[in-house]
Amino acid sequence: MTKGLDILNFKQQMEAQDQEFPTLEVLNNEGMLVDEELFNASGITDEDLVRLMERMVKQYVLNERSVKLAKQGRLGFVAPTRGQEASQSATSFAFTDEDYLMPGYRDIPQMIHKGFPIYKAFLWSRGHYEGNEMDDVKTWFPQIIIGAQFVEAAGIGLGMRKRGKKSVAYTYTGDGGSSQGDTYEGMNFAGAYKANVVFIIQNNGFAISTPRELQTSAPHLAAKGWGAGIPSIVVDGMDALASYIAAKVAREWAVEGNGPVLIETLTDRLEPHSMSGDDPLRYRSQESIDEWYKKDPLIRMRIFLEGRGLWSEEIEAKFTETVNNEIDEAVKKADNIHKQKVSDFIQTTFEVPSFVMQEQIDKFIKEGK
Repeated sequence: MTKGLDILNFKQQMEAQDQEFPTLEVLNNEGMLVDEELFNASGITDEDLVRLMERMVKQYVLNERSVKLAKQGRLGFVAPTRGQEASQSATSFAFTDEDYLMPGYRDIPQMIHKGFPIYKAFLWSRGHYEGNEMDDVKTWFPQIIIGAQFVEAAGIGLGMRKRGKKSVAYTYTGDGGSSQGDTYEGMNFAGAYKANVVFIIQNNGFAISTPRELQTSAPHLAAKGWGAGIPSIVVDGMDALASYIAAKVAREWAVEGNGPVLIETLTDRLEPHSMSGDDPLRYRSQESIDEWYKKDPLIRMRIFLEGRGLWSEEIEAKFTETVNNEIDEAVKKADNIHKQKVSDFIQTTFEVPSFVMQEQIDKFIKEGK
């Protein structure tokens, strides 16, 4: 076949796309290393492994408690994270306090790992303005507009590059978010200006309710990064070690001024999209959920760490109790925060209220509202 005929062979090109993104794997379902060379090269220590496991367990416990609180009517919007412990907690472990997190609404665990108080996360869920006050933690409130955080991260990452900062912005969206224009626009802008950004698309299979195969005909969501001219990879998002190492190497690339990286993590949302009435069995089967449970990232890491003498049921039980106590205190603190008034809502809309808004604020304060 001539070069021209080869170029025009569209069928061959479509087949080739599927082979361009091999999945990065380090730890298999049985908790065994499948890429010992990469594991050793990563420089991850035993202490790191324990801290990584603790983050994942904390996410698991936080999710359990948040779901229960939502069912009791004690929280507002809650997006479950069960199944995404590696995709979220392990990737975020690769970043530093100086890196800037731009979260979506399912990324509360990464905010808390970064130092955002749990009680404030509960206040955010309840719609209280204090839940949007970040203080000294380099994060922003969870973005509800799907994909918008990719545009924001691109701007922050460009600012870091211009200031010569050895830090990055990192951000997450889901497979549904990858269909939004903002997601591509953020990656394209960051790629064009070589901004210090790591983009992470958590491919959890169903967005809100739309199966991945109906989102796009692209064989891999990572391919969308190539359209923006940035290196892109696919990672087993149920594998904590692969997720961490991929994010660590991506950060090293971006912080040196090489531009952004896109990571697609293959994971699964094992629970509803949100606790606001979603029933996943309306658009997927219980059998598919059961199959993904067999890939549970927590079980893999438990087996691996127990084999190295770093973890046990007793250690996990004690740590779980500590996390539950922390959550108990956070619930009490959130419950005792002052109730919002009408004047609070208007005062916290803009940093400098307009003339009309100030009139309203004064009126409602005078009325005690």
